[in-house]
Amino acid sequence: MLIGSADIHVEPAYADHVFDVRRLFGPKPRVQAESKIPRGVRVYAVGDVHGCAIELDRLLTIIADECRTAQVITHLIFLGDLIDRGPASAEVVARLERRDLPGDRHDFLMGNHEEIMVRVFDGDVGHLEGWLKYGGVQTLESYGIEREEILRLGLDLPSRMRDCIPHRDMEFLRNFRDQLRIGDYLFVHAGIRPGVALAEQSSRDLRWIRQGFLDDSTDHGFFVIHGHTICEEPDIASNRIGVDTGCYQSGRLTAIVLEGASRRFLHSAE
Repeated sequence: MLIGSADIHVEPAYADHVFDVRRLFGPKPRVQAESKIPRGVRVYAVGDVHGCAIELDRLLTIIADECRTAQVITHLIFLGDLIDRGPASAEVVARLERRDLPGDRHDFLMGNHEEIMVRVFDGDVGHLEGWLKYGGVQTLESYGIEREEILRLGLDLPSRMRDCIPHRDMEFLRNFRDQLRIGDYLFVHAGIRPGVALAEQSSRDLRWIRQGFLDDSTDHGFFVIHGHTICEEPDIASNRIGVDTGCYQSGRLTAIVLEGASRRFLHSAE
């Protein structure tokens, strides 16, 4: 069956493997001067969930335990790619949409997987084949659309999605933001284009970039916290930290905790 005409090679960020940048670019340079979160605030930034509801619940339980005794404002940020690949995207979206979450403030960033799901839902069948291949099938199954039906419907699949996926879920995903600045930190899904002012960054780069960002050691004037690129351990560079530890493969969902000048990590499993 032919599904659309998408060139899946256009979006290498869909690649389904552990992409450890340390193996590509060698040892990391010394981390630049300590960046800081404003006094009285603690940030928890959670990496790519990818439909892993069990691991998400475990990590949120750990965060909730910390928040109960916190003497500061606690701010929970999800770095994008809540959906696809794992088995329970619908459950993850519903849980987060309800805002039944620890912390005083909550923000959600747009990942490349949310972007493509929204585009397909809206009828952009040119991206349908690529989305299905890199996690969309699992998302649709979590909403009750069986694999055989997915294959049979072909280009009519977006219409079926609109019948099965709650409107509130899609509105929740549509309203994700592209970037968030807190103190000396910038939070994005994938990264930034070095040398481009924040106000001029493209959504495509913020949601998809790897090459040109991961291998750049420029002092951007802020420290970037991102997901998108899988590493076995948090990827600590001189100007950024990546916290996507490939939960759908590893069973390990990671959050970075930032308070003042301190940084530490929490994991759903050790």
